[in-house]
Amino acid sequence: MRNAVLVALLATTSFSTAALAEGKIIGVSWASFQEERWKIDEAAMKAAIEAAGDTYISADAQSSSAKQLTDIEALIAQGANALIINAWDKDAIGPAIEGAAAEGIPVVGYDRLIEDDRTFYLTFDNVGVGRIIAEEVSKVAPKGNYAIIKGDPGDPNAGFLLQGMMSVIQGAVDSGDIKIVGESFSDGWKPENAQKNMEQILTANGNAVDAVLSQNDGMAGGVVAALAAQGLVIPVGGQDGDLAAINRVARGTQTVSVWKDSRQLGKAAGEIASALAGGAALDSVAGATKFSGGEKGVEMNAILLAPTPLTKDNINVAIDAGHISKEQACEGAMAGVVGCE
Repeated sequence: MRNAVLVALLATTSFSTAALAEGKIIGVSWASFQEERWKIDEAAMKAAIEAAGDTYISADAQSSSAKQLTDIEALIAQGANALIINAWDKDAIGPAIEGAAAEGIPVVGYDRLIEDDRTFYLTFDNVGVGRIIAEEVSKVAPKGNYAIIKGDPGDPNAGFLLQGMMSVIQGAVDSGDIKIVGESFSDGWKPENAQKNMEQILTANGNAVDAVLSQNDGMAGGVVAALAAQGLVIPVGGQDGDLAAINRVARGTQTVSVWKDSRQLGKAAGEIASALAGGAALDSVAGATKFSGGEKGVEMNAILLAPTPLTKDNINVAIDAGHISKEQACEGAMAGVVGCE
């Protein structure tokens, strides 16, 4: 399904291939291009858009809500027939959606929820991602003092990830087997902010922390740096399948990286946006379900792709898929890592 979204759309909707052949403009607004994974998303997205005969244009909001609104206005002025928006702030993005709607321009909310039924929501199952992080870490550390390093407070994904994490560990928290000794948001999902948060949690608890649930791999890198400075190696979870994180899994300093294959997400976004630009309705997208898990409970058309946990027992999955080379994944690997033999 994921690899044939556009084909399925063409078969199941009323718009014609002639509309696509005219060549549409797909405008993409990125919240911030600092994270490693977005370049992977972009390459797949651009390839899918161009394969549909359309043109990719983009802007980087550079972690600024105000700039993102200006960027989207500029994309519309450049003739965008559909928008893919990776929102920096869920609340500040509203005027952009109003502007797009006024021009009849369909919007794909990319990887971050824009809670408006005029947008199509495309992401990985972030509640599921949080669940996997907690499951893998709690397998190794079923009891003890936990720290939770959360992402940016303006990103709904931080809440979804926490929801998934707590669904796994809440019982142990209630019983006293797990004690949450620190829980902090990290502005901008920045590794340096996560590192500072972790340092503060370690200081407050005299280094008595037994496991860390980090909400992405970049921040997990900051967490690991803070731990290493204290001579600590404890279970740490993260997500995104960052190359450095996969190597940390092989080295034993990170327990799991939940890999959301950005190539799948970017490709699906490009296909869906091109289809919407050609006249497809939001509820005609093949594989779409109804999502209403946001703060406002707004029902939206959505696709939530399934993630893959990467641990020492299956790093070969990422290597075999071409996401990372064996050399990158396995440098300094501990014994017994599957894929690094």
